[in-house]
Amino acid sequence: MIKIICVGKVKESFYREAIQEYQKRLSKYTKLEIIEVPDSTTNRPEENRQKERELIQKYIGARDYIVTLEIEGKQMSSETFSQKIESIYQTNSTITFIIGGSDGIADQLKQKSHFALSFSKMTFPHQLFRVILLEQIYRAYKIQNHETYHK
Repeated sequence: MIKIICVGKVKESFYREAIQEYQKRLSKYTKLEIIEVPDSTTNRPEENRQKERELIQKYIGARDYIVTLEIEGKQMSSETFSQKIESIYQTNSTITFIIGGSDGIADQLKQKSHFALSFSKMTFPHQLFRVILLEQIYRAYKIQNHETYHK
């Protein structure tokens, strides 16, 4: 099972449509759950991260393999990402991806993370990044199953 916990709601319909398309495509391969928690919007970034952490932690299972999406995380190719997902499933039944809010992810969550992943040193809008993450997860399954989507 793949679980994606993200801060904030997807407002634009074109992002929602893209997310729904990848949810449909991924249903062939795995159970997928997307959990949205409200973003905190004070002028105090640390307070925002802590409030969001409290909300995120409620959805993390004791046996989840936690992947935090961080600019400082490890970058990898789609093939390596696919292998990483496959290897995680050898010992864990749930992979939980965490996409933080605009102020980032609280240090306590980063410390609980089993793996910090970065897609780029660039910053992406959170709504767009959900689509990018879903697409890469879908691509990973296509690679694992030797299907023709990848190239």
